[in-house]
Amino acid sequence: MEQEFTRCAIYTRKSCEDVLEQEFNSLDAQRLAGENFVTSQVYKNWRLVSKHYDDGGFFGGNMNRPALKELFKDIKASLIDMVVVYKIDRLSRSLFDFSKILVLFDKYNVSFVSVTQSFNTSTSSGKLMLNILLSFAQYEQELSSERIRDKFAASLEKGHVDGRCSSVNTYKDRKLIINEKEAKIVKFIYDKFLQTESYLEVAGILNAAGYRTRQRNENTPGKKFEPKAILRILRNPYYKGCVVHKENVYPGEHEAIIEESVWNQVQEIFKKHEKPGQKVRKTTTPSFLKGLFIAELAMC
Repeated sequence: MEQEFTRCAIYTRKSCEDVLEQEFNSLDAQRLAGENFVTSQVYKNWRLVSKHYDDGGFFGGNMNRPALKELFKDIKASLIDMVVVYKIDRLSRSLFDFSKILVLFDKYNVSFVSVTQSFNTSTSSGKLMLNILLSFAQYEQELSSERIRDKFAASLEKGHVDGRCSSVNTYKDRKLIINEKEAKIVKFIYDKFLQTESYLEVAGILNAAGYRTRQRNENTPGKKFEPKAILRILRNPYYKGCVVHKENVYPGEHEAIIEESVWNQVQEIFKKHEKPGQKVRKTTTPSFLKGLFIAELAMC
């Protein structure tokens, strides 16, 4: 019966390039330590693959490294069973990236071992350490997401408009300035809806009059207005000078395009046409003029 071996690949990395020209550099030292370690595990049928995976002069804060990519490629080709590194940070200095790497290893049944640290995912204790590490990685990611959401919410409460704002406005000196040409279309939509009480008819009127959405580029002409896009404009508090976060509406710093009285008349029409007992579908914060105009922001 043919004996089954564990194919081991050694990965080395060094951030600085200034010492790589030496006859025996850090990459060589890491590889030698890895080779000795694999040799010491010969009783477990560990065998070293001949291919080298060395990233000299690459920072460990990201995964954009040629040798690391080659390592991943061979793992996916089922050419490797074990990855050996001198220290864990040689593989990655990013906890989040490190967790993604280990997920890849787990998917292809590849174990991971550090020569100088008690970390070996081929053992039960090593897998326990892996789960703890992934838990901290998830915590770090969720904590970062919470900080971003809190900052975004606080910004909206102060009336700041985020980067998804309508191209009816453009940025100048960190302030939103109305684009009169596009604002006229929005006012036209509100006026026609007050007359017809039908956003379907408003879409037809716009298209019949030759109005089209903004061109994406010289080779892509503007499109006809969709009724759903008209509806989003009519229900969006942004145009009366407000910003929305979840179900809360706050006064915005930008200038209103539609007067408060006109906005209220439009919303009353919607209420009038709602069927008794009909539940209004909740929607998330709309993307301003989504499908109509391409955001044209001159961010400072």
